[in-house]
Order: sequence, then C-alpha cells, then structure tokens
Amino acid sequence: MHDTQSKTQERALLVGVCPDTDLSDEVEESMRELARLADTAGAYVVDQVIQYRHSPNPAYYIGSGKAAEIAEICKEQEVDLVIFDNDLSPAQVKNLDRSIERRILDRSGLILDIFASRARSKQARIQVELAQLKYMLPRLTRQWSHLSRQAGGVGSGGAIGVRGPGETQLEVDRRLVRGRIEQLSRALEHVEEAYQNQRKGRIDKFCVTLVGYTNAGKSTVFNALTQAGTLIEDRLFATLDATTRIVPVSGGQDILLSDTVGFIRKLPHHLVASFKSTLMEVFHADLLLHVVDASHPQWEAHMETVGRVLDELGVHDIPMIPVFNKRDAVEDFAVFQRMQRLYPDGVAVSALDPADMERLRNKVFEYIDRSRLELGLVIPYTEARYLATVYESGDVIFRADEPNGVRLVVRVMPAAAGKLNRLLDRFVA
Repeated sequence: MHDTQSKTQERALLVGVCPDTDLSDEVEESMRELARLADTAGAYVVDQVIQYRHSPNPAYYIGSGKAAEIAEICKEQEVDLVIFDNDLSPAQVKNLDRSIERRILDRSGLILDIFASRARSKQARIQVELAQLKYMLPRLTRQWSHLSRQAGGVGSGGAIGVRGPGETQLEVDRRLVRGRIEQLSRALEHVEEAYQNQRKGRIDKFCVTLVGYTNAGKSTVFNALTQAGTLIEDRLFATLDATTRIVPVSGGQDILLSDTVGFIRKLPHHLVASFKSTLMEVFHADLLLHVVDASHPQWEAHMETVGRVLDELGVHDIPMIPVFNKRDAVEDFAVFQRMQRLYPDGVAVSALDPADMERLRNKVFEYIDRSRLELGLVIPYTEARYLATVYESGDVIFRADEPNGVRLVVRVMPAAAGKLNRLLDRFVA
C-alpha cells in the first residue's frame, strides 16, 4: 500500500470485517482511516484484508479459516503486526495471537498508542496512562507477556517516559494496576482543579472553541485567526493538548479562541472519558466552531461522528457554527448547495485565504455582538476610579456627565455583565 519503507518501521497488515455489502464503502473508508492511523503510529502498511460476514466470530472475530489465511499472508509478506479495525475481546486477542503468531492490535489500542506518542502536557500524559491502564486491565494476563516479547513497538502501550506502563511493570498484578488507576484519577482531579482556578481569571471573556473531525484543518483555521503558529501536520491527531489564545474583536474587546483534539469514528469510550479534562475548553465554550473538511467525500459522516462525541460529552446544547473548510479543494458545486441547504448558518472557507478568514471572523463577531447585553450605570464622581473598569469591560455606547455623576450605557458579554453587576451593583441605573 506504500512504495517506500524505513528499515526501522514495523510491517503491518490491516484486517476489517464488513457485515453487509451495502456497507462496503463505509468499511473501505474506515480501513483507509485505519491505514492513516497506522502510518501516524509509525507502522508501514503492507496490505489489508476485509472479510464479509454478518457477525463477528466470538472466538476469533474473523473466521478461524480466515485467521489461518492471514497467518500465511504474514509469513509471505514478513508482517510484524496485525491491526484490526474494531475492538477485540481479550479472548479474541489470545486466540488470534496463537493462530497467527504475530502481534495483534485493535483500533482502540492503536489510537491509544498514538495518543501516548503525542502527549506533551502533564494533564495529557496522565490521561493517556489512565486510559491505557483501563484498556489493558482486562487484557492483563496476556498483554504483559506480549510486552515482554516486544517492548517498544507500535501498540506496545505507553504514556510517561516510554510507550505504556513499560517493562518495569511486567509482573504487576491487577490489584496494583487498579491502585495505579485510582492514583492517576486523583492526580487528574488535582490538575482539573488547577485548571479551574486558572480559568477564573478569564471568566469574563467570551470563549470560542474549535471542534471537528481529525485532520479537518482546525489548527490551520486557528493559526489563521490568531497567528499562533501551532503545529500543522498532515497526520491524524496532530493536536492533542488544547491551545488557547486571546483574539481581539471589534470595540477593543478580547475573546478566547481554543483549538482541541480532533474526533474520529470508533473513538474508545474510555478514551473520551479520560480526556474530558483536555476537552474542558469545549465544556466552557460560549460558541463552538465545527470545522469540517468540505472536500472529503464522507464529510456528512464526519459531522455525525463529531455530533455523537459532543452528545457523549454532554455539550450538545452549546451554539455552533459549521465551518466548511478546504472549499478550494471541492470540485462539485452540488456539494456546496447541499451544505447550504442542510446548514444555512454555515460558512464555506479556505483557511489559506485571508478574505475567507475575515468573513469567518466577522461571522463570529456578529454572533458575539448579538449575545451582548446592555447595562445602564450611574457612577458618582467620587467613585470615578470605576470608569476605567467599565471601559475595559465592554463598549460604552452612551455617556452623559450629569450633576450626580456619569451616566453610562455599556454593551458587554454576558459573563462581563455578571462581573460588573457584582462589582457595581449599587451604581446600576
């Protein structure tokens, strides 16, 4: 499937199951995505196998005959690693390992491995190890011996220092692993508390968060709006830790714009649970920008996947503007017509076009402006020191110097209105 291979790369075979011929296009797309995941993890994909069967085999996931066939392919093509496009039960992994005699990895394990290699912040590293241990706990008996044979390869796990708990934990039993899970859960709570305390200082700012399917171009849009210079890489999950920047808007007001990890189909539930704190920027957003790769043939399925993850996170009620990115790569005008019909509030852009980014910025600012509140104040001249606070908090649209003080009407963000009310409640007109 690839023309060149580094000598250090592991050779991988991809395996998928299609329950119905009507779903063949969907399965093929999922397999292409699996190939990109494998490439991101550092594996070299030599081939793929798709078996058509109505339901998975309880013992092997694929049929025992297909497992024997895959074993022969592995010998012929010198395959090191067999990656399945769906999650496997511990029993299935054990049986496949014995039958194929190659390392076996499922989609969840592969995604966890990528997250382990991409985690940079303390928060993300804790979350990765926590998710890995929860994933590995039911597979503990065979997985530990598996790691002792092949430490350090794709899918061998890892978060802190090395990929996975590592060789030093090969003999750790379930009780100690559960203890480590509890320890990491407590550590994550402390990190989240620190985040909440840090965020209190910016509570009065309007928060906009980018969400979307992985590789939809969120980081490119983020850089275009903020000039932040964050990593842009044509690989899945290039962004893992949330990045937040202050962006000035009309009237001298600032908003907070955040970029978050991309979503993907079949995202492991325990990974979503562990990464809820990384996605805190989503929870606290006043507005979501759902970035979509408009040039992708599966763009609607990608939007559905993002919607499901947001529902799972419990943030489906936050206002959202669809941003159809990579419009310059769309060749069929009918695609834009369908997008406009289904999402009339959406905006089609190319993140590389400054004029498009200005249109997007104006769209965001228009939404923010509609959400502002008007607050009337009369500040006595003896309390004139508060005038600066008012001017910093919003747009002063009316001012009159009266005998008893300065009468003001100010347009502010809802959060800023609450802050001003608490500070200046005795001055409210």
